[in-house]
Amino acid sequence: MSTALIPVNIQAPGANLNAYMQAVNGISMLSADQERELAEELYYRENLEAARQLVFAHLRFVVHIARSYSGYGLPQGDLIQEGNVGLMKAVKRFNPEKGVRLVSFAVHWIKAEIHEYILRNWRIVKVATTKAQRKLFFNLRGAKKRLAWLNNTEAQAVAEDLGVDIKEVRRMEGRLAAHDMAFDAALDDDDDKAFQAPVNYLEDHSLDPAQLLEDSDWQESTAQSLHQALTKLDERSIDILQQRWLNEEKATLHDLAAKYGISAERVRQVEKNAMKKVRGYMEA
Repeated sequence: MSTALIPVNIQAPGANLNAYMQAVNGISMLSADQERELAEELYYRENLEAARQLVFAHLRFVVHIARSYSGYGLPQGDLIQEGNVGLMKAVKRFNPEKGVRLVSFAVHWIKAEIHEYILRNWRIVKVATTKAQRKLFFNLRGAKKRLAWLNNTEAQAVAEDLGVDIKEVRRMEGRLAAHDMAFDAALDDDDDKAFQAPVNYLEDHSLDPAQLLEDSDWQESTAQSLHQALTKLDERSIDILQQRWLNEEKATLHDLAAKYGISAERVRQVEKNAMKKVRGYMEA
């Protein structure tokens, strides 16, 4: 392989982001012939050095894309890191025989990783989970030209442009305008503000151990009482109650009338009397 870049040792974009950007901007860009030669080395011969040089030569492109997402309030270094992951995935899958430059192929993978990172970290509660919601999330932020809420005409235009229902536009706009709230009150909050913290009004009593134990004991006691009450009935009454109330597939009055050779009204009377006796046995 004749093409070779000067070996570069670049630290991950962390606290010294400016030094990282200066380092990647100092890496020579590849000509079309150089890029193809390196891509063929990787594609046909799995040359890892060729992969490294392809990645390094396009790090500046990742920085350029990551900077366009600076409005989400997330660390620029983290956005670049995620974009670099997308770049490496693109290099691994790049086929030089397709006749396109790597930069055109890689842009999708770089943006996909950055998008995934933003959706995971922009808010505590996810604002977009489906593919349609993700598309709307990023496009709606770009479509809004001002901080005010979209009027009906603007919302309809966005919905038509993105191919979604206007209700989805309004719902996503509300999510974008919302803010995360800490569950506990901040240490420097005064009494009035601290009282508004969710910890003070979102208490869940449904999992109270004492209440759970009481409910469990009540259900067990009721089941035992019902079983004992049923044993005091005649077989026909037990069968009618079983098929009318306890089985998954409930029998009709006419089904039981045909089974016992009596009228449906008589079955209803037997059922009513049996339930009255069961209730009396359980309350005794």
